[in-house]
Amino acid sequence: MITQFRLALRSLLINKVRSALTMLGVAIGVSAVILLVSFGSGLSATIEKQFENVGPNLLYVMPGELNLTRDPSAVVNRLENNQADKIQKNAQGVEGSVPFAQGIVSVSSSGKTIKGTTLVGATSDLPKWVQYYKLNSGAFFTKGQEISGKNVAVIGSKLVDEFFPGSSPIGKSIRVGGSKYTVIGILEPRGSLFGQDQDNTILAPITTVQRQLGLSHPSNLFVKVKNGEDIKLVAENVRQVLEKDMKKDEFSVVTQEETLKTFNGILGAVSAALAGIAGISLIVGGIGISNIMLVSVTERTREIGLRKAVGAKPSDILKQFLVESIFLSVLGGTVGIIVGVGASLLINQFFTTVITWWSIALAFGFSVLVGVVFGVLPAIRASRLSPIEALRYE
Repeated sequence: MITQFRLALRSLLINKVRSALTMLGVAIGVSAVILLVSFGSGLSATIEKQFENVGPNLLYVMPGELNLTRDPSAVVNRLENNQADKIQKNAQGVEGSVPFAQGIVSVSSSGKTIKGTTLVGATSDLPKWVQYYKLNSGAFFTKGQEISGKNVAVIGSKLVDEFFPGSSPIGKSIRVGGSKYTVIGILEPRGSLFGQDQDNTILAPITTVQRQLGLSHPSNLFVKVKNGEDIKLVAENVRQVLEKDMKKDEFSVVTQEETLKTFNGILGAVSAALAGIAGISLIVGGIGISNIMLVSVTERTREIGLRKAVGAKPSDILKQFLVESIFLSVLGGTVGIIVGVGASLLINQFFTTVITWWSIALAFGFSVLVGVVFGVLPAIRASRLSPIEALRYE
């Protein structure tokens, strides 16, 4: 076997450019599989982290039946703000509940305007039950400001950096749409999710936000479950309370686990599809290996005849060409791993990526399999050549 490796390496070094181009197809396929899987795993990890940041033991009450593929505008929203209080008082195992409303607005101050800002409305109990929104400085709005619908705002760090660089925004004003708001607090920085800046956010009393956006219903309700309670059992208790006001198909009560499982299922399917597409380039690389090896067999026909004439067995010739094919795929796979891991680490500076060992093993193993499968035909053809006809070949 050592002799075959030596012969394979010598053959590849004689045709350096051809060998490099052949390995390139395999390298691209391997690196693409690793990169795409790491990107999908990174998205999954980011989502899990976001759910952890929201806080444990949370239920989500949403209008209509749960269906992430459905157009949200087609859902009839029959949720009410006061249902949060009903759930908190009547659903056993519930610690607290908060109505939640949101929309996209333009914000201006100091002659600057920022578009695409998320305006979030909630009750003053939001920071008590939902950990996702934490104050960096200032204060949250009070129950009195919520009831009276005051135009007060807790703003994200992006708005602070854009409108009030080097100074405190507390007590100063911003314009949300056509309305003037007084800044009373600053949120802790949270970064980006799916390319959306989570710090381009404004929190305000839900009554104020609903008036600003023209909403008569909350977007959804957050329900905090008491520690030690069975979340699924509490979810059923919440459903029973809501069914007094609505039909079963007019709302959904979803646990964090169910929501996370749905997201991960979608991401898993997308990642598998992308990895499959990347795998096609490995097949193309394998076809390239097969073509090159067939050309090599033709070019080295006299060499094959000479080796057979001095006693080489068909199995020796088969092994030689099969080893060359595997050698090409292994080298290409190794280069692909280096490129894929390097690209993932580079992208991780901007978007979260997670390099998984199984994606590396899968991509490399598939590249070796490609070398074997697509190297068999040329190797068999070489081993079956007649030594007399091979020596006569010009």
